[in-house]
Amino acid sequence: MPEPLSRSIRVDALPKEGQAFSIEADAAERAALAALNGAPEIASFVATFEVKPQRRGEVRVRGAVHAELTQICVVSLDPFPAVVDEAIDVRFAPAPEAGAPRRPAGEEEAFSIADEDEPDPIVDGKIDLGALAAEFFTLGLDPYPRKPGVVFAPTEFASPTHSPFAGLKGAVGPHATGGGRRRR
Repeated sequence: MPEPLSRSIRVDALPKEGQAFSIEADAAERAALAALNGAPEIASFVATFEVKPQRRGEVRVRGAVHAELTQICVVSLDPFPAVVDEAIDVRFAPAPEAGAPRRPAGEEEAFSIADEDEPDPIVDGKIDLGALAAEFFTLGLDPYPRKPGVVFAPTEFASPTHSPFAGLKGAVGPHATGGGRRRR
């Protein structure tokens, strides 16, 4: 399946001081992104990037995604306007050679919450800024969007004082008299 938004850049063409890029999705790209993310409409989608080469062939991409869209409220099912503003800060590195180990044999891998993420791979000398913008847009969406002012009001049967098992309270049965075994 092709990416709904794709804007590849060549890493070897970047100036050493870096380069700014801007992406504005057209109507077809916005419709594809909306369909992919279950949104009725994306009215605008803009991403800006500063792409700068680093040491050892790595590239740092910093920027932001701004989108104005329509979402569906999970409580009322009403459509409502929403905004996604998501910061982007990702490192890219050349893909490791096929069969090359990531770390020396026998060395255990340890993780810390303070660790920086592994860099994403540079594929065929390119980085797809469009796919990166689409990914961060999706990450910035509220998975349970709620229209402003809408409050979830629990129904009567959801109240702990009105349990569906209230009628069983105090009932006497085989389990209340020794497990249902009859004595002879």
